[in-house]
Amino acid sequence: MKIGYKLFAEAYDPREIVRQAVEAERAGFDFVEVSDHFHPWLFSHGHSGFVWSMLASMAERTATIELATGVTCPTMRYHPAIIAQAAATVAILSEERFTLGVGSGENLSEHIIGSGWPSVRVRHEMLREALEIIRLLWSGGYHSYEGKYLDLDDARVFDLPAETPKIVVAASGGRAAGIAAELGDGLFNTLPDKSVLDAYRDAGGAGERWCEVPLAWAKDEQSAVASAHRLMRFGVTGWKVQSELPNPVNFEAATATVTEDDMRENFGCGPDRARHLEVAQQFVDAGFDHLTLMNAGPDPDGFFEFFATELAEPVRALRPS
Repeated sequence: MKIGYKLFAEAYDPREIVRQAVEAERAGFDFVEVSDHFHPWLFSHGHSGFVWSMLASMAERTATIELATGVTCPTMRYHPAIIAQAAATVAILSEERFTLGVGSGENLSEHIIGSGWPSVRVRHEMLREALEIIRLLWSGGYHSYEGKYLDLDDARVFDLPAETPKIVVAASGGRAAGIAAELGDGLFNTLPDKSVLDAYRDAGGAGERWCEVPLAWAKDEQSAVASAHRLMRFGVTGWKVQSELPNPVNFEAATATVTEDDMRENFGCGPDRARHLEVAQQFVDAGFDHLTLMNAGPDPDGFFEFFATELAEPVRALRPS
């Protein structure tokens, strides 16, 4: 079991995100995971720094904590050759502490290039081609590739780490779980959905299983609930909404009816360690072994202290019920 911390790049400026990565290492987390978006989810978030610059800074300012994208779409806003190069460089800078989390993307950030938003089927086919291109370039030497959606012409990544990064593939259904099993080193999901992990295993997947555990720490429950509602109410809309809406203002509208009670039901809110462990247990029971704690509370440093002094040991001790 590994325990990580989600760096919420939409809620804080880039320097603060890097600072939190350093503090997460001091608090004893095994890894940090940071989102890769062009836009924030909600207009009120106000931030969305360039993840590859932040990762390079984290690599230089930390020594042991592992780094990961959660997740990158390597098909539209980026060509997969650029991601192959970027990930290889971060792996070198971090001395091979980097994991590349990938997914089929969200309209929110990918529509900006003006190419429209493909169907789910097409997005999955594009992801498959992208992963094949990344694997080719990481094998060394010059390569070309002609796909249905993506091409590569006589390209080589010159700086490769001694060991290429693990690739963890986001999946919310059977088709993506199959891609994760075939071309990835693990699977990533945001829900405690055992059926997705079963589909992954049925397709031959035997790698790491990453998730995000929704928590909100504060000294009192109501402050935690209010902060979770302010920062993370988009998270209860479900993937069908999150992948399709094009702009932060649309998420503001789509979440207008989300209540604080909705957040209280879905998040571990407040100072009670037992409630945080109860939420984490759902993901352990589903079969995940890399738990990313996603704190939507108002005080990141308070959460780091809470983790180090009260939560780290019991959450690491969780086993399937």
